[in-house]
Amino acid sequence: MHVAVLMGGPSAEREVSLSTARGCADALRGEGFKVTELDAGANGGPELVARLQQVAPDVVFNALHGRWGEDGCIQGLLEWIRIPYTHSGVLASALAMDKARTKDVYRSAGLPVMQSRIVSKSEAMAGHILPLPYVVKPNNEGSSVGIYIVTEGEPPVLADTMPDMVMVETYAPGRELTCTVLGERALAVTEIHMDGWYDYEAKYAPGGSRHSVPADLPPDITAACQSFALRAHKALGCRSISRTDFRWDDTRGLDGLILLETNTQPGMTPTSLTPEQAEQAGISFGALCAQLVAEASCDR
Repeated sequence: MHVAVLMGGPSAEREVSLSTARGCADALRGEGFKVTELDAGANGGPELVARLQQVAPDVVFNALHGRWGEDGCIQGLLEWIRIPYTHSGVLASALAMDKARTKDVYRSAGLPVMQSRIVSKSEAMAGHILPLPYVVKPNNEGSSVGIYIVTEGEPPVLADTMPDMVMVETYAPGRELTCTVLGERALAVTEIHMDGWYDYEAKYAPGGSRHSVPADLPPDITAACQSFALRAHKALGCRSISRTDFRWDDTRGLDGLILLETNTQPGMTPTSLTPEQAEQAGISFGALCAQLVAEASCDR
């Protein structure tokens, strides 16, 4: 089988995508697949369609991250040219990338979230939108790109690169937890340990964070994380694989467990969480990548 590993792209998470894709491409070759690495570039659209039609893969392994690659756009393009692709389809990808709409889906499924509002960038800098402490972040980026934690003092001065509309969200204290869903199965729960905020550097720099898998948690919290991750995966309509992130205030028991977001394109870099959780479940990195290829499809 010929697999095109789609990588790079124009988003703020381009470097993460390149790292993910190279590892996945090597793993798939190790599993016996013919692999073509294909940088989606900055232009996309007709140029990428022409390149895909020239390469003519049986399956596209979507290793893109961030906007365009993770938000339903590339999924729609692949649907249009009828090439089966890995990970979630158009609707689930678009929903999960939009943090506000993801919260709406969570609430409808009875899943716990923090209060938040979508406001203009100018409003967020003019005054405190919510009581302190709170977080300001883009509504549709991943990998902790553009996160501001406001704990005291004046409203934040947001970078020029922040979008015109942002999410302001009540800060969720506690421990950083995450759980991958693979097919119909929730894998182990990981606790992420770091000094300070779990930002881009902590996520992707070697030694930036430490992972405990399985996390040392009370059994009811582990079970709740797994149950909530699976419910979020199904409520959003995710396909094949997703990873849901949590904060847990361990002073409040189950009431302190809050969903943050669901990632339809979990990172697959050397420091990523999902491959660790799969390995804990007895699934090698190569077998994980091969399973995603086997489950690739078009939605329509």
